Amino acid sequence: MDVEYDVIVLGTGLKECILSGLLSVDGLKVLHMDRNDYYGGESSSLTLNQLWKRFKGDENPPETLGSSKEYNVDMIPKFMMANGILVRALIHTNVTKYLNFKAVDGSFVYNKGKIYKVPATDVEALKSTLMGLFEKRRARKFFIYVQDFDENDPKSHEGLDLNTIPAKELIGKYGLEDDTIEFIGHALALYTSDSYLELPAIDFLKKIRLYAESLARFESGSPYIYPMYGLGELPQAFARLSAVYGGTYMLNKPECKVEFDDSGKAIGVTSDGETAKCKKVVCDPSYVPDKVKKVGKVARAICIMSHPIPDTNDSHSAQVILPQKQLNRKSDMYLFCCSYSHNVAPQGKFISFVTTEAETDDPQSELKPGVDLLGPVDEIFYETYDRYEPTNDAEADSCFVSTSYDATTHFETTMKDVLATYTKITGKELDLTVDLSAASAGGSEE
Repeated sequence: MDVEYDVIVLGTGLKECILSGLLSVDGLKVLHMDRNDYYGGESSSLTLNQLWKRFKGDENPPETLGSSKEYNVDMIPKFMMANGILVRALIHTNVTKYLNFKAVDGSFVYNKGKIYKVPATDVEALKSTLMGLFEKRRARKFFIYVQDFDENDPKSHEGLDLNTIPAKELIGKYGLEDDTIEFIGHALALYTSDSYLELPAIDFLKKIRLYAESLARFESGSPYIYPMYGLGELPQAFARLSAVYGGTYMLNKPECKVEFDDSGKAIGVTSDGETAKCKKVVCDPSYVPDKVKKVGKVARAICIMSHPIPDTNDSHSAQVILPQKQLNRKSDMYLFCCSYSHNVAPQGKFISFVTTEAETDDPQSELKPGVDLLGPVDEIFYETYDRYEPTNDAEADSCFVSTSYDATTHFETTMKDVLATYTKITGKELDLTVDLSAASAGGSEE
């Protein structure tokens, strides 16, 4: 291989595919390789037979579960915020033309043992059974402030310097109760801890606005969308995009060893005795184990069911967030449900995930509060996986390593990592001002 590439990307996980697409569109010469003979890496999408093989070895799945090939079980299931960064990146790269999206039916939060719809506007706050009468009025005033807020119109800030005052001071003005602050912070703004309360309020407000605007966009019960046939469509869509821009995808490339020069800089990748030269390498943690450290562990339960999650208004696709304090935990728990309405399972079947950052070595006990909310399940599999973060200096060694996927069931943290890596590689911010109407989410069109 005599050609020198600008970037070689190793692994076809979601993060690597998105970066590969963004860099290709920027005009860089990209070679994309994977040691596996399938797309997706950790974030691959499995048929029923593949799922069975992974957890049960040579056993065959029961016929009552339906046809294997009608299952597309995403191993890292995450919904996309309709106006969020991922959808903008998909439009920016024009990958949307290869994908069909469908709105997600419901967005819920767990409070004191029950599931509630997440209220996101002043009108919803007044209707919500999540709060008492007086709290509803206080929440309504807060939501009106959020709705009227315009970053470029200081009048709408009501005399507050939102770049300096912490979020908790802004919230304090409205006298909201702890439970209300919790669902706004964790189920609307999608923070994974309470540290945001000490940070400037501007980011907090923007996140709530993003949720409300995404919710209004398709007028479904949630701000989220999801591709028909699941996320397994994404890597393949990016592979097609890459080809349009002259990039090359190679699957089933064994060993994929990153080569470094004497100064420790990445200069190429060797596979099958051939070395492809490059200026930079992008990869997931599994390709450079000596440049990452373990930072945590995700516990998950994967369930096949014959009904929606109870108390979610019969939603055929839904997210439920269980804030950490509700469970006396240090991290939130997430329920993800998708079904035949997004073509990820046969007619009448639902796929649910319960995920959280593991705090013990017993996933079954730890995930019980979430699993108990699912009602009867046809099958359930438990699994944990380690989370890694890079320890290297990418400026020095030209090796850009993504972080492992966390337990969240939405793309916000994943895309934060992608954008930060993009900026490190290119030295510029990604311009995501796009025409959002280019990604539509219709019904279950074929």
